[in-house]
Amino acid sequence: MSSGLTRRRGGGGNTNDAETSNGASRSHSSAGVRDSGPETSYENSENGHKIAFDPRDISESAERSKQPKLTLMDEVVLLGLKDKQGYLSFWNDNISYALRGCIVIELAFRGRISMQNDPSRRRFPLADRIIEVIDDTLTGEVLLDEALKMMKQSEKMSVGTWIDLMSGETWNLMKIGYQLKQVRERLCKGLVDKGILRTEKRNFLLFDMATHPVADGGAKDEIRRRVRNVLTQRTVVLPGSQFLPENLEFRYIRTISMICAAYAANVLENALTTLGHEARERAFTQTDELLAEYSQWPFGRKPSSTGIGANIPQVIAEEVNGAKNKELQLEVVAACLSVFTRLDSLL
Repeated sequence: MSSGLTRRRGGGGNTNDAETSNGASRSHSSAGVRDSGPETSYENSENGHKIAFDPRDISESAERSKQPKLTLMDEVVLLGLKDKQGYLSFWNDNISYALRGCIVIELAFRGRISMQNDPSRRRFPLADRIIEVIDDTLTGEVLLDEALKMMKQSEKMSVGTWIDLMSGETWNLMKIGYQLKQVRERLCKGLVDKGILRTEKRNFLLFDMATHPVADGGAKDEIRRRVRNVLTQRTVVLPGSQFLPENLEFRYIRTISMICAAYAANVLENALTTLGHEARERAFTQTDELLAEYSQWPFGRKPSSTGIGANIPQVIAEEVNGAKNKELQLEVVAACLSVFTRLDSLL
């Protein structure tokens, strides 16, 4: 199974990094996944000349306009990144696994995958339930599209199995090709394309390494504020921004998923450094409770023991009730969070 990249087209900044990091090109696209439209189309300009364009640029631009500027993976990487040094901790093994879980969650939020609609699935734990592709339209995000293609072309497998395989956690040599390579570095390059990070070279004793310091601190500041809002306020209100638009579907479920993923990735503390010791401990207690409530399906509704986020069960219920036809997608989110509880136990 190839793990090549798909070229990011139009509006995505410099495409050379995305193309060369794994030596892939559009030729890796498979017939099993729909690339919306032909390779090239033409339209007449005012002077009568034909202008060539790729219809997929238009569909991907429309996709981006409906989504937040940053994916869940982007947000978790930003929380783990050292602002000035521009790299993640060398000793953090959990973040790689958590990022693969974020890929599955993001695909579910974007309506690309869901649980298989089989009533007998309820006999199995959430993480062991089978997921399927329900929309194979590319998202324009390289890692999401690579995972989506693999899911489309492969046999149907469970949430936990997919996260394990994409992380390289398998002894089956026939499935080693499912591993997503260089995820952290590719996410950082994507954040460079989005104007959030920049690229520098740093010398580490015997070798040079590309680092990615923060170029636009506004994005990371907004993520930190959102985390502290959910984990410290009695009534949680999430203001709209380019990173969490007002009209975005599942705004609160998405934010809780990001916090739980950051917790599992062992980077959540980086958003809580301005809190005192007691407030930080309450924030971690609240995170434990959120992870417990939202790693089950249907989502739990037990009020917080800390008094923090008293309105969260109600706003989450409203989001779920407003999208009854998407419950199978939200079940995937809950399943991924249940996988994170296993990782959390290792922290």
